Amino acid sequence: MAALKINKGANKHSAYNLRPNFSDVQETHTLAVLVDNEPGVLARVIGLFSGRGYNIESLTVAEIDHTGHHSRITVVTRGTPQVIEQIKTQLGRIVPVHEVHDLTVEGPSVERELGLFKVTGAGDKRVEALRLADIFRANVVDSTLESFVFEITGAPEKIDAFADLMRPLGLIEVARTGVAALARGSE
Repeated sequence: MAALKINKGANKHSAYNLRPNFSDVQETHTLAVLVDNEPGVLARVIGLFSGRGYNIESLTVAEIDHTGHHSRITVVTRGTPQVIEQIKTQLGRIVPVHEVHDLTVEGPSVERELGLFKVTGAGDKRVEALRLADIFRANVVDSTLESFVFEITGAPEKIDAFADLMRPLGLIEVARTGVAALARGSE
């Protein structure tokens, strides 16, 4: 017996739209979450992500208002538009969360990250590492006869590009802070 060939979706013979109305496209979003600076808040926010299987690509947390005891959590996550909306809605329901901003959607923003890179090498590789660091405006924050530690600040893409160029020159260790982001403009 041959299988039936049924096309999914509405057509001139069907009154039902069987096509999914959601997107499968994965997008990266930067979320700024303003919270009370109290014990357990970060665990609750991160628990929302891990409990539902959402991935966090970058996470930065710091107190921004000492007198009001408020902190800012900057999360870079990836998902479909529906998943991102669900994350924002669920974050807004957590009690110590005051505001949730999707910097990717709300308009232009500035994103920066700090990276520390330990590179070993001698001779030509050592000279080439210094030359590339100069091009990327990376600072040498530690130097020994066998290695350098470079400090670089910029967009995550710049940090990735610097890492890719340093790998063949003797990159042995990397530390990154995660993305810190602010919306541009007066508001």
